[in-house]
Amino acid sequence: MTSAMNESGLPIEPVYGPSALEGWDAAERLGEPGRYPFTRGVYPSMYTGRPWTMRQYAGFGTAAESNARYKQLIANGSMGLSVAFDLPTQMGYDSDEPIAQGEVGKVGVAIDSIEDMRTLFGGIPLDKVSTSMTINAPASILLLLYQLVGEEQGASANQLTGTIQNDILKEYIARGTYIFPPAPSLRLVSDVFAYCQREIPKWNTISISGYHMAEAGASPTQEIAFTLADGIAYVRAAVESGLNVDEFAPRLSFFFVARTTLLEEVAKFRAARRVWARIMCDEFGAKNPKSQMLRFHTQTAGVQLTAQQPEVNLIRVALQGLGAVLGGTQSLHTNSFDEAIALPTEKAARLALRTQQIIAYETDVTKTVDPFAGSYVIESMTDELEAEINLLLTRIEDLGGAVSAIEQGFQKAEIERSAYQITQEIDGGERTVVGVNRFTLDEEEPYEPLRVDPTIGEQQAERLARLRSERSKDDVTRALDDVKRAAAGSENVLYPMKEALKACATVGEVRRLVLRRLLVQLLDRRGEGRGVGDVRAGAAALVAAHDAGEGADSVGRVDVREDRAAARAAGEVGAVEFQMGGGAEADGGAAGHRIRALIRVADLHGQGARGRDRAEVFRAGDRRQGACVAGAGHSSTAARG
Repeated sequence: MTSAMNESGLPIEPVYGPSALEGWDAAERLGEPGRYPFTRGVYPSMYTGRPWTMRQYAGFGTAAESNARYKQLIANGSMGLSVAFDLPTQMGYDSDEPIAQGEVGKVGVAIDSIEDMRTLFGGIPLDKVSTSMTINAPASILLLLYQLVGEEQGASANQLTGTIQNDILKEYIARGTYIFPPAPSLRLVSDVFAYCQREIPKWNTISISGYHMAEAGASPTQEIAFTLADGIAYVRAAVESGLNVDEFAPRLSFFFVARTTLLEEVAKFRAARRVWARIMCDEFGAKNPKSQMLRFHTQTAGVQLTAQQPEVNLIRVALQGLGAVLGGTQSLHTNSFDEAIALPTEKAARLALRTQQIIAYETDVTKTVDPFAGSYVIESMTDELEAEINLLLTRIEDLGGAVSAIEQGFQKAEIERSAYQITQEIDGGERTVVGVNRFTLDEEEPYEPLRVDPTIGEQQAERLARLRSERSKDDVTRALDDVKRAAAGSENVLYPMKEALKACATVGEVRRLVLRRLLVQLLDRRGEGRGVGDVRAGAAALVAAHDAGEGADSVGRVDVREDRAAARAAGEVGAVEFQMGGGAEADGGAAGHRIRALIRVADLHGQGARGRDRAEVFRAGDRRQGACVAGAGHSSTAARG
């Protein structure tokens, strides 16, 4: 009999027997549920006492529309909320900025200020509900807005529970919604760790994410290895900032995908727990068992959904959800069947939740802990995947760690190779996708998707104009000055940021200010002797332009439309084209100088033109990164979270 291959490229034998586990030590490899190395789960009783948290991901349009959807989900039995933000919010832009035009409210909810956050959670007691927020670069800003609204409701900070994604490193690998370069990003992550330890002790400070890498094409072993490598980088950064590992590590969490390949997915989750427990114990000396636990959220695979015969996605999602549960997830989002076409309708979202409820309450998989323990095939797969994960982790360490490997393009290149192979297999018929390359229909049934009001951007702009006219300008200015001082120094920036947001500073205003100050600080550390010309002069001009309210504000990427317009006005089109990786370098005036300075600043930390040529960040594939690899449609889940 011929062996098949799993998604990680490892053989699956037709029959497994005792010889597969010869010399295998159950006490060492498994342990007891809830005990090191946590192969069988992070809690002794797992789902026998209560099921996982059913956390349905939602958000679209205005805060009021999303609020109505959240209330529907809660009424239907959802145990927690999961907020999807639109792309401008994910990038820290206000809805009235030129680059946000056409994207406001499209793949998530638009949040510009504390007013929007009040509306989003109006009538929802934040001391009673757990909320996950899929937000990364501006995660600290959205967390503080949530805390402020909770305080207005009368909830104390130690009553707030939930998670912010706050995982910026995977944005450089798979999604692209980064704002800050790596070093300042890690500073903000560490500041969030410290702030929540003191102020919001029950909050999960980060959700270190492999989901997006898997959606981009990563194999199961790549998904786990690259995610754990990012986790190592975050823990190192926090420890180097002076935090004790056992003080912040218990609030770390992870986020993975669940594919339809059920057996490998179950083994993948078990291997991930074992690898992480050993990393935390052996490398970081964590003594608290909670620091060694890999607690994770799972979302079913948006990339496996198809636009053809969309109802078939209900079966796919059910299998994926079952795999996540058998693998020991702590919370689960099941995708709606129509998400390869558009944002989910109310009915589709309800059916997705019902899928979880059937698994929890109509099957017997919750009646015993880790039902696959001791299985010849699952234990063999778990060991094999663990070995492959460790090999990839060693390769990343040899490259200097996760950040250095990202700068060298290692993870991205590996994922692209894997994605290309999958595409070839589907196109060649070696890999079956029901409804796409087999069992197709001559004519698809019509489907009416959820449509977002195209005037949302105008509505949000009007709300922002009203907010700015009614707030105290003096209070906002004073609060932002405090943020500026904190960002330029070494104190935790979240405390003054909270006061600025309370004074009705907008998300975009805080983001721009923090970016400018952290950029200056980065240059102070790295601007000398790097052989890249007069970086300081260029950066000074860039920061001065920001302070005057002009132009670009990303390191290694520009606000394309604004800078193109400025460059054309100054006759510097060539300079812009050079920045984007095409055309000849132009010489000349201030606009061109500012753009070229941006390239040089970025090159100081390996984030220059290499791998960063996605000019129109909102118009390129990122919005629909979950596109079915067969070209069958797209999943809104990737851009949303």
